Amino acid sequence: MFGGIDEVEWAALGHAYGPADDVPEMLRGLASADPAERETALDGMYGAVHHQGDVYDSTLACIPFLLQLVTNPAVQDRGGIVELLTSIGGIDLDGDDELDPDDDEFEYAANYAMAASAVTAGADAFLGLVDADDRGVRLAAPLALATLHDDPELVLGLLRDRLGVEPDAEVRFACVEAAGRIALRHEYLVPEVVEWLSGLTRVSYGPGLRLAALAQLARSAPGELPSDVVPSVAGLLRELRAEPVVTAQAAERPPTPTLVGQLRERHEADTAGRHAPWTADLLRTLHSGLGDRVEDRTALLTDQLCSPDWGQRIDAVRMSSGLLRTWRGAYEELVGLIGEQLADPEPRLAEAAADALEELFSLAGPATDALADRVAADPATWVREWAGGPPSLGSAVKALARAGDRRAVPVLARALELPEAPHDLGYALDHLGAAAAPLAPVLRRRLGEMELDDRLHDRAGPLLYGLTALRAADAVPEVLRILRGAPEYRKEWLTESVLRALTAFGPAAGEAVPDLRGMLGCGSCSAPLAARTAGALWAIEGDAGAVLPVLRAALSEADSAARRSAATVLGTLGAAGAEAAPALGELLGAAEPWTRVDAAIALWRVTRNPERPWPVLLAAWEGQANTRVPTAECLAELTADGVEGAERILRRELGSVRRHNAIDGGYSSHDIFTDEKLLALCRQALTREGPTA
Repeated sequence: MFGGIDEVEWAALGHAYGPADDVPEMLRGLASADPAERETALDGMYGAVHHQGDVYDSTLACIPFLLQLVTNPAVQDRGGIVELLTSIGGIDLDGDDELDPDDDEFEYAANYAMAASAVTAGADAFLGLVDADDRGVRLAAPLALATLHDDPELVLGLLRDRLGVEPDAEVRFACVEAAGRIALRHEYLVPEVVEWLSGLTRVSYGPGLRLAALAQLARSAPGELPSDVVPSVAGLLRELRAEPVVTAQAAERPPTPTLVGQLRERHEADTAGRHAPWTADLLRTLHSGLGDRVEDRTALLTDQLCSPDWGQRIDAVRMSSGLLRTWRGAYEELVGLIGEQLADPEPRLAEAAADALEELFSLAGPATDALADRVAADPATWVREWAGGPPSLGSAVKALARAGDRRAVPVLARALELPEAPHDLGYALDHLGAAAAPLAPVLRRRLGEMELDDRLHDRAGPLLYGLTALRAADAVPEVLRILRGAPEYRKEWLTESVLRALTAFGPAAGEAVPDLRGMLGCGSCSAPLAARTAGALWAIEGDAGAVLPVLRAALSEADSAARRSAATVLGTLGAAGAEAAPALGELLGAAEPWTRVDAAIALWRVTRNPERPWPVLLAAWEGQANTRVPTAECLAELTADGVEGAERILRRELGSVRRHNAIDGGYSSHDIFTDEKLLALCRQALTREGPTA
């Protein structure tokens, strides 16, 4: 089975962690009779040889041996190897016909192309796996064939034949999913796939298979979905609820520290005791296919959240997060129903609901009563303990605070009195406004008690953020203690946090002026830090003459961080910074996009004239969605009236159903907050009548 493996010069090849001389041991481990060894070997393949989806020369060298393994019926757990090969060979190079050898990415792209070619050349090996005795192999083979085999018509026929005799429900769903994959990859086969899938939605088939067919129709040909898709899916879910819970027997495996093992154990724990847990994947596929049909998706999720089956409700909560994060819509009822899950006795559901609401900020309004009830009823959820790090706020408390609900304040006060307060508590205060003012004395005391050691940057940062949010100028002595005594470790990062606080305190921080002047006078500050120090000095004293030389010098630095910091501060000077306008104007042509944007905003603020900066901001708005919030802030403050094209882009943004910062396959916890802020600024800019004085 491993003929020729010792003839490969593995030590001359590489993987994510260096020379690949350990790869033969991994390959042999995949064929071991010991399940722990097999799992460790598979974990090593994903961790080193195919690290985060990368393909190395050692990955290419493994392909022939992996293909030998999947065709040997004596090898156990071959399904995992089939999935590994599918991942190695299934990377899409976006249809690039030619690769430029001078491109930095040439080697990686060439490896991907060679991997796809090598696995495709051996894909006949998967044909004999669709009727294997091993259920895991049958589960993995359909997608491997649909992704890698070069005869999609043959594969489609094989899948249809297999569906008629396959006894396992999830394998049948895998066959249907593979058909959808074929339709996505081979446009000429879409009509045939659609005809087959449409036939599978008839009532003569079971509810699970009909749901799988609808999901793949949504994925590959959403226009072919029936008009009554929402009530149809809701009906299928009701049918599935009537079926008995089938508890799958987990395979006997010793505990292992591998990532593969942890993922398997997490999946088993998540699906324990649920009706048809595989419906989650089918519904995710369906929602993905429905895309911007927000009303349909909301109606479907609303129906799921009213289900008597907690498993369907937990799926709905998690899918609601994806919908809310990506698409704009009227979500009051949906959010209220998510809030109702907080009181459910199933802890996984209540926790999922709290996690979902944590990301919503003001949109969590319809659920704040439920959040407050949850927080009051279960103090154990106020703080989360972590094995490998400091405690943090529980999701329900954080969601309540981010929604601006003053009922979070007493809980935060109690948490602040703990021997080790949640490390992120300070970051939860900026949405509570004046209601959180009573917390300032405790934040101040805790900051004053901190040891000035190498852990200071981690522990002081959140407290400084909280004091900044509250504009708690009484804390100037404690803040200056940090400034004066900060250790060298991450000192600049900590100093930046101090400067933000002093800037927020404004004239009330007059005690800090000698320290700030000393920082500028000693010349030890980096250019970006000098610009931020000048910004704090301006906020406190309002003396443009004292800070303009520093800011103008920073504008001429090669460091883009220095130029951006200086431009941002100059914008706060308004007309007092007008003498820097020529230098700002030069930066409108900078190579770095954000430098151009920051300079344009600052130039507009110091001159009150949009003529030169506006074309830069308009181009950035169209080409870089993440620049829209600062541009909209500028339009809201200085007026969009009379600025050519401003009203058009503002109204277009307000009319768009997709969030401006939505990214397929990734997200930030503040995506919804940032997008809602953009919408509010767009509305504000459109209702302004003229510039402020």
